Amino acid sequence: MPLFSDVSTVLAGVLAIAAVVAIGIFAFTRFRRARRDLSAAAGDTLPPRPEFYDPDMPPAAPGAAAQRALRSLSYVVFDTETTGLRPSLGDEIVAIAGVRVIDGRVDASDTFNRLVNPGRGIPKQSTRFHGITDDMVRHEPPLAVVLPQFKAFIGDSVLVAHNAAFDMKFLKMKEAELAIRFDNPVLDTLLISAFLFDTSQDHSLDAVLGRFDIPALGRHTALGDALATAAAFIRLIEILEDRGIGTFERLLRVSNMAMEVRVRQARF
Repeated sequence: MPLFSDVSTVLAGVLAIAAVVAIGIFAFTRFRRARRDLSAAAGDTLPPRPEFYDPDMPPAAPGAAAQRALRSLSYVVFDTETTGLRPSLGDEIVAIAGVRVIDGRVDASDTFNRLVNPGRGIPKQSTRFHGITDDMVRHEPPLAVVLPQFKAFIGDSVLVAHNAAFDMKFLKMKEAELAIRFDNPVLDTLLISAFLFDTSQDHSLDAVLGRFDIPALGRHTALGDALATAAAFIRLIEILEDRGIGTFERLLRVSNMAMEVRVRQARF
């Protein structure tokens, strides 16, 4: 009888795991189908997100981490998906994800990944990029719930994003309303790429991933892009160290220089 009981327990566990996997596969399949159908209707090629620079966001200060080696810092590489490109005109976050990078390694087991109910409709042209529909977020929590959770996840880590000014604008605009502050130092892999590969005009995420032969799995999803950006960030750190840029202060300095150059180039 005990043997039969043990077998029954194991079988119940296996069935429970199978159910969770099945639910995950169903959700992922629905997501991919929605995105595929919209992409097919509008063409398969998705253009990169335009570069953003926020003149109201002051350059990041290194603080106590100034002389710390780049590999000694804790980072959270993150990405957002949104209803559109203009938060000042009412666009909202529909997904936010992050992954921790510590000791020069991407810790794929330590991630944050949430869908968000934006409180407004998601335009079809935006769903074409990220695959998130109104139905998918209808029963998800609002940003007022998710953003404090994300703040708790990042703690005092350095934030990293590709085209970071875009994502940070969405976060900063919610600070007063939600009584939280995102005053962590911020690094932008686009600007680091522009500094290291200044002869190239293309520093989109796809271009950076292609330069390092990093597979773009889950592209245009918040978690997929965060993981891909994190992998690229590790490779960028390796090149920075080879060029003698091994401290946080020096990296911030060259990143700010790259931003000034990109802003000037955009005016011509």
